[in-house]
Amino acid sequence: MAASGLPPLPAQFKTIQHFLRTAQELDKREPVVAYYCRLYAMQTGMKIDSKNPECRKFLCKLMDQLEAMKKQLGDNEAITQEIVGCAHVENYALKMFLYADNEDRAGQFHKNMIKSFYTASLLIDVLTVFGELTDEVNDENEQASSPIPSSQESEPLSTFQSSNIPTNSYSGIHIPPGAHAPANTPAEVPHSTGETSTTIQPTPQNVPLVDPSLYNVQPAGEIRLTPEDFARAQKYCKFAGSALQYEDVSTAVQNLQKALKLLTTGRE
Repeated sequence: MAASGLPPLPAQFKTIQHFLRTAQELDKREPVVAYYCRLYAMQTGMKIDSKNPECRKFLCKLMDQLEAMKKQLGDNEAITQEIVGCAHVENYALKMFLYADNEDRAGQFHKNMIKSFYTASLLIDVLTVFGELTDEVNDENEQASSPIPSSQESEPLSTFQSSNIPTNSYSGIHIPPGAHAPANTPAEVPHSTGETSTTIQPTPQNVPLVDPSLYNVQPAGEIRLTPEDFARAQKYCKFAGSALQYEDVSTAVQNLQKALKLLTTGRE
């Protein structure tokens, strides 16, 4: 495989070829994700072999690509702030998983569905450039990988058609870790019959109790929060909002509690 601007891929680097190909496919519509795919490939390649002349030449060219992309995306917070970049990659991975999961639940088994599961799995591996994966993310990786046939790794990704994968329909959606797409989403809201329903909906019984430690927190003004703290709190609030879109009250409450505890104590 010879990516644009790169020499032929050394045999030692076979394990990173799919990350580089995914980066190429995402260069135009998701340049931030493409950047981190290449960064992951770079870091992994250096661990595999950084002494062989052929490998060193390839890594140097890849490093040049990364530097050029970093200059082009220099004003993007997802590049300048790791926590924002991590959230961006994770959200895109979850978007791919959501698309594939909906297709799978609908019984629509096709190559684009498999590729979306596979891309989601690759991107979860890419998240390791930001540090060790959480248990929740590892669980998501297993879910994304399980529907992929073993023959997938040997089949060239170029055989898939990316045009059928939505690029805008899920833009801006932040799916909370562990949340699953509903099996079926109605195409439209049912028309009113003119009758007013008097049925009282029961309160969900699985809503978690409020963390008792939150009752005794000190006012936020007495602690100093870092920009990273604010970014993490914002991320929890986004996850809560996304959970409410799927009427997942339990996940929404848990994320709001995490945000409140972080903002009032400076700790998670």
